[in-house]
Amino acid sequence: MARRLRSVELDFAESAPVRLVFTARVSAGPGAVYRALAEEVSEMPAWFSSVAAARPLDGGAGREIRLRGGVFFRETIMAKVPGERYAYRIDETNTPGMGALLEDWRLTPAGSGTTVRWTMASDGPALFRLALRAAGPGIGQSFKGAMRKLDRRLTGSQTT
Repeated sequence: MARRLRSVELDFAESAPVRLVFTARVSAGPGAVYRALAEEVSEMPAWFSSVAAARPLDGGAGREIRLRGGVFFRETIMAKVPGERYAYRIDETNTPGMGALLEDWRLTPAGSGTTVRWTMASDGPALFRLALRAAGPGIGQSFKGAMRKLDRRLTGSQTT
């Protein structure tokens, strides 16, 4: 059953009770990484194995994401800065306990590649916060795998 989450703004990425922050370096440039995140939404399952389906909504102002296992998110895009930042707020989900969630992707040039920083900022009851913190290492591994696959996809390389 879908539930509405609390509406948060971009500053929630810095002030949320639970903040999981992951970084990875990819060979592809910031522009290519940004396009994969923000413009080629439906291609996300090809490089982020946790994602079963993704589609833009409302002319790109939102997205619908379905994860493997049945979790879904309806999102509102909060920031689109080509080559630099892509952030969205989860407005609706079937995840129990979640009160608010904002994800913020920051892209920084690093030599000929990009440093990708992904922040998951969330809130909910104490048990939800504890569970999300405990899931952090697994979420981090999923992110690292996604960045390796995305990099191979964007650079055409078989090794990263």
